[in-house]
Amino acid sequence: MRVFVTGASGWIGSAVVAELLTAGHQVIGLARSGESAAALTAAGAEVHRGSLDDLAGLADGAAASDGVIHLAFKHDVAFSGGFQAAADADRRAVETFGEALAGSDRPLVIASGTLGLAPGRIATEQDGHVLSPEFAALGGGPETRRATAELVVSLASRGVRSSVLRLPPTNHGDGDNGFMATLVRIARDKGVSGYVADGTNRWPAVHRLDSAHLFRLAVESAPAGSTLHAIADEGVPLHDIAGVIGRHLDLPVVSIAPDKASEHFAPLGGFVGIDSPASSALTRELLGWEPTQPGLIDDLDQGHYFTRVVVSGGLEPSTSRM
Repeated sequence: MRVFVTGASGWIGSAVVAELLTAGHQVIGLARSGESAAALTAAGAEVHRGSLDDLAGLADGAAASDGVIHLAFKHDVAFSGGFQAAADADRRAVETFGEALAGSDRPLVIASGTLGLAPGRIATEQDGHVLSPEFAALGGGPETRRATAELVVSLASRGVRSSVLRLPPTNHGDGDNGFMATLVRIARDKGVSGYVADGTNRWPAVHRLDSAHLFRLAVESAPAGSTLHAIADEGVPLHDIAGVIGRHLDLPVVSIAPDKASEHFAPLGGFVGIDSPASSALTRELLGWEPTQPGLIDDLDQGHYFTRVVVSGGLEPSTSRM
């Protein structure tokens, strides 16, 4: 297959590109910058210069492919207070892909998330398709993203082999600069490795190479209208994560009161205490996907999260992003 990948130079996208190429597929990677273009060329992918705002370019990329994997999102805009604008741009990109692929039976796979699908219980692939009161209360950008995922599911009725692949908040691995790396940095900065309340709230997780493998399976064979979960660890208690971090950094492991979480864990304070486990049982049965990489605790224990270079109060960037 000839697969058009957005976000192709990012943390997950670069792994997806490598997975596709190793399996014998051709890859066209969307590149906004010269740095991203060079990384894609070095990986063996074809470069398609453009951005999420270049809708004509996105349509051309989809038209020239046998399928699309959409991973790009304007994280820089979202994390600087413009989440709604980032979500709107994502919506327009998905609408463009839907129009380009309509009636072709070609695949469109987009990345979504599991956070907040079913607070307090294990979320499945069947959850999240009807708006929960908890999610409705978020409004704005989060609701736009949820609606975009449902749009992708509905494209099955328009002759698109569409699927939504939900990722947990933690896609871990050597080089990760996300959630786990941020917790390590906060522990270093604060002098303690913290968890919220009793730390029993659970976080699902997956190694990025396992999620990349699932993206390949999805673009190759996921049925139209599928919802998939890239979940290896259904739910790792935050207390256990804090314990590993504390042990490796030789720091005390302490409870942070819920009313102090936002202050202690900024920028993660708003959701670090959420109990949000998730299952991938239906996905495994549907596509035969089985994670083979280390689980979250084993990956943390390999030590690479604790040997990273710290610059300007944060971790040295390890990935390029669209």
